[in-house]
Amino acid sequence: MSTGKPSGGGGAVPGPLPERAKGDVDRHPLRRLIRYARPYRFRIWLASTCSVVNKIFDLGPPALIGAAVDVVIQQEQSFLARLGVVDVWNQLLVLSAVTFVIWVLESAFQYAYALLWRNLAQSIQHDLRVDAYSHLQALGLSYHEERSTGTLMAVLNDDINQLERFLDIGANQILQVATTVVVIGAAFLVLAPSVAWMAILPMPLIVWGSIRFQKLLTPYYREVRERVGILNGRLANNLGGITTIKAFTAESFETEQVRRESGAYRESNRRAIRVSSAFVPMIRIVILVGFTAILLYGGWEAVEGRLTVGTYSVLVFLTQRLLWPLTRLGETLDQYQRAMASTNRVMGLLDTPFEIHPGTEPLPRDRVRGSLEIRSVTFDYGGGGDPALRDVSLSIPAGATVGVVGSTGSGKSTLVKLLLRLYEVRTGEILLDGTPIRSLRLGDLRRAIGLVNQDTFLFHGTIRENIEYGSWGASEASIREAARLAEAHDFILQSPDGYDTVVGERGQKLSGGQRQRIAIARAILKDPPILVLDEATSAVDNETEAAIQRSLERISRDRTTIAIAHRLSTVRNADRIYVLEGGAVVEDGRHEDLVERGGVYAGLWSVQTGSDGDRPGAAASRIIG
Repeated sequence: MSTGKPSGGGGAVPGPLPERAKGDVDRHPLRRLIRYARPYRFRIWLASTCSVVNKIFDLGPPALIGAAVDVVIQQEQSFLARLGVVDVWNQLLVLSAVTFVIWVLESAFQYAYALLWRNLAQSIQHDLRVDAYSHLQALGLSYHEERSTGTLMAVLNDDINQLERFLDIGANQILQVATTVVVIGAAFLVLAPSVAWMAILPMPLIVWGSIRFQKLLTPYYREVRERVGILNGRLANNLGGITTIKAFTAESFETEQVRRESGAYRESNRRAIRVSSAFVPMIRIVILVGFTAILLYGGWEAVEGRLTVGTYSVLVFLTQRLLWPLTRLGETLDQYQRAMASTNRVMGLLDTPFEIHPGTEPLPRDRVRGSLEIRSVTFDYGGGGDPALRDVSLSIPAGATVGVVGSTGSGKSTLVKLLLRLYEVRTGEILLDGTPIRSLRLGDLRRAIGLVNQDTFLFHGTIRENIEYGSWGASEASIREAARLAEAHDFILQSPDGYDTVVGERGQKLSGGQRQRIAIARAILKDPPILVLDEATSAVDNETEAAIQRSLERISRDRTTIAIAHRLSTVRNADRIYVLEGGAVVEDGRHEDLVERGGVYAGLWSVQTGSDGDRPGAAASRIIG
């Protein structure tokens, strides 16, 4: 269940990432990955050592076959005889024992490297996902609003899984191919320097071809990762809006959209596959030249007596062990390029700078009085549009209830976002108890503010877990008392499993009013010094609104309350009401005073109460429209 208590407790706002997650944006992705994995360097060295030693033992059998051929043909004149084992039977026994030991050791190190690399891949994958998610949470709200959920999910899941697959298999393959080249190349130079160049000759061509293909594949796999992000975004968006799709009978339309995005993803993969698949056949042709040369020229040297039959056998087998595994470079290179494309996307996320700085000044909750001062705040969301707020100034005494009203787009909700520092104030400042909120610890600031939003979000879990969210460890009695104050206790008891009833994703099993009351219970349990109600009753019926209003009146006592409202009846008893229009404060005062003035607020009140509709109604229609 996603509402579980975070490690470390308290639900603190994520701070800066550990040093391993930082770095220059333009660094090569492999170097970035190596730097990130620095805490695992001992395990990496251990896994690498096991891979190298395993390959050394794996290359032993061709040498043993050559030695066996030498014993059968040379007998008492064989290489082993010159080492002191003259009897042929004893020579074969020695070879059998050595073979047994080599195979056992090769199998043991294969088990060791598989265990080490796979667990290492899982550990790095886990750390990357947690660090990336933590960083993502700490980014400003603008970052999330500019990107689809599916695109971010593709980074956190698909890209990190792609990286895990490379670490699981590809890293070991690269090490073993390199070990094969070094060991067999050295053996060739020792055993038959006159023909060694024939096996070594294809190597520069293979390395050159690998580098060329690596550069060629990079843009193809970058496009593949971008396409899968777009596809995931479409799927996540559609699954979240499945009710709307059904209501507007748009199933065929959305299926066609998914078909189009999936087709684009398939085409980008096809282009990458077309290029990557050409690697192995080309390398095989180059390998064939070297293998044929050894087979032909080495055989002739053995016939002429310049090369022993045993040595020739070793050369043929080692050539096959040297060159043919290089054909797997195509598969390994393919994994590598996919992993590097994914690494670029993950590191790109980790490199995204924080727009909201965490602040340093502590704010103990028991010392918060709750006075707020908004001074000459002007704010825009960027993009060249008009400012959402223009030189707004509000004064809210500690313990007061203040209403903020205005038309859609007048800047009401922007005030809430700035107060919670979901966005940063650029012009002007906001003070809490005389201290600029920019300097306060972000976690402390947000713990001091309780938010009841119009768009209530419930997590997939039980009613109890959703009420307890943010106040983990609260007693059962406290949870039930919060539900009673929110007038949610009765309907909760009537639910199938009471407080253990699962609400479904986003609380879809509950009505809008029920979700709202659970959100209010959550805020009550948090018991914040400052309460912000952002259109808390705008989406419910009159009966539910009355129940919610009674709850809000109870919980707003003895705390600073800011009520953002469309229904003016919810703020008529506020100590002060501010009216926003076009991002600016155009009126402020108590309800009775504002009605008497006959201005913007009076027009809104006339429309909502159905009285005096001529002139005030015209003013209200200008606002509502």
